[in-house]
Amino acid sequence: MRKLTAYLIMTVSLILSGCSPDLGNYVYGELSDPQIARIEDVSVLMFSRLRLEPQFGDEFSPELYEFEWKALSESAMPTETVIGNDAVLDYNVTLAPGSYKLYITVTEKATGIYWQVESSLQVNSSTSEGWMVLCSDNGRARLDFVSTVTGETLPDILSATEMPVLTGPRKIQWLPDKTDAASPYYLLTDDGATRLGKDAFEWKPEYDFSYEAATQDRLVPHSIVSAGFGKVIVSDSKAYYCEIMGIDGLYGSAVNKDFKVSPFVGANVLASEVYAAVHLLYDIDGKRMMAYCPLLAANDLGAYDPLMDMESFCSIADGMNPGNGLLGNAFDEWPTGYDCLYMENSRYDPGNARMGMTYVVLTDGSGCFLYGIQLGDILCYSDCTYVIGKGGYADLSLCTDILGDDTLYAFSSLKNYMYYSTGGKVYRVDLSAPTPKEELMFELPGEDITCLKFNLYHTDQNRNRSYDLIVGSTKDGEGLVRIYEGRLSDGDFRAVTPVVFRGFAEIADVTYKERIY
Repeated sequence: MRKLTAYLIMTVSLILSGCSPDLGNYVYGELSDPQIARIEDVSVLMFSRLRLEPQFGDEFSPELYEFEWKALSESAMPTETVIGNDAVLDYNVTLAPGSYKLYITVTEKATGIYWQVESSLQVNSSTSEGWMVLCSDNGRARLDFVSTVTGETLPDILSATEMPVLTGPRKIQWLPDKTDAASPYYLLTDDGATRLGKDAFEWKPEYDFSYEAATQDRLVPHSIVSAGFGKVIVSDSKAYYCEIMGIDGLYGSAVNKDFKVSPFVGANVLASEVYAAVHLLYDIDGKRMMAYCPLLAANDLGAYDPLMDMESFCSIADGMNPGNGLLGNAFDEWPTGYDCLYMENSRYDPGNARMGMTYVVLTDGSGCFLYGIQLGDILCYSDCTYVIGKGGYADLSLCTDILGDDTLYAFSSLKNYMYYSTGGKVYRVDLSAPTPKEELMFELPGEDITCLKFNLYHTDQNRNRSYDLIVGSTKDGEGLVRIYEGRLSDGDFRAVTPVVFRGFAEIADVTYKERIY
């Protein structure tokens, strides 16, 4: 550290002020320079004790100095908190979970000269990161949490809040890019939906989903799908759109007036930036796919009806983007006359067009047919290079029990793979094969599989984990969660030994809570 003298500082200040300095005798006493060793970066749990004892050198006299320990949050709106005023920090951590810069400032009392050393402080809670396991406890929505911070399982964590009891659990979702940062998690149930706080799933009355609607309809979404500047939900066979243009918008009136839609919404979940996003809905009355692009209603784009059949939409897309309107030719005609069983958005991108694949499972009552649709941007201004794509097709009618009453479906972002479960068995179908056929991955004897999915992670460090298969099941009244590694196994789970978590009620949904600070 640089050594200074108080008298030298005084002399320099006099010269700079233009005054003639007194040329008398001065005694230049060198300051004692504390040799503060670097403080290691630390990670602590909230409410734990943090003790740090810096080394200041052999000749250091602490009584000649003042000390200040300060934590500066690394958030969008940084806050400063003094957490100690002694040479040794002994602090019961009450800082909110998050990342901080930690400073110790040592000031010489006689001169006011100070030295400062910086390190990093990470404050965690037991719920900072881990598995959110949504259960049906005799119909009641119950949220358990498997902490990867402490390794413990926290049961029924919402019971400690003032949130009203909700029944019929559907999904537990995380929308970090399109929601209030203080409450980025959504609990969806048959009784309604609500946000949950980011630190310990705290709840406030204003988190209720009714605060996000500008319609008289009571909205009970099955899922929330975001792309571009908006979010789309389906409630009671009606689709609703919420626009986000730098502010929190509200869901308006129903998008579909004359027909009902299935509870699924297709969208591009791969591209990081989509401006005029295209969404996919399924008309269950007309038995056809429908394209929904809210920005088409803008006058400068032609003031079109934003909801239309696929043929009409493709015609407009081709006209607005010659050569970039339509990608792929996996099938000739857009399907009509089928019932929609399931729809899922994945990050699988066969054409490298930054357009993830949306899979649609259809049936005519006896056969099963799969269509892969890629959804982009009507303006092609974003990461997407096309508006829409015919990305895949497969006749799955020969697959064993593909239309069973208990059949669940899941689609990998790793390759063109479909997985489905029935009767305690999990199968894989290679959709790229000339004649797709199922192959048994594994069987869970005596268990009922109630959840089958791939979690789409948000942070870069977790992206490869999006290929891990998640299976929730029930055996003898106990819910179990299994995680099968997917990246190294290349999506072949036959030889994979899963990580198993036990002690739940019936599993409704499983989502990973990533560290977001």
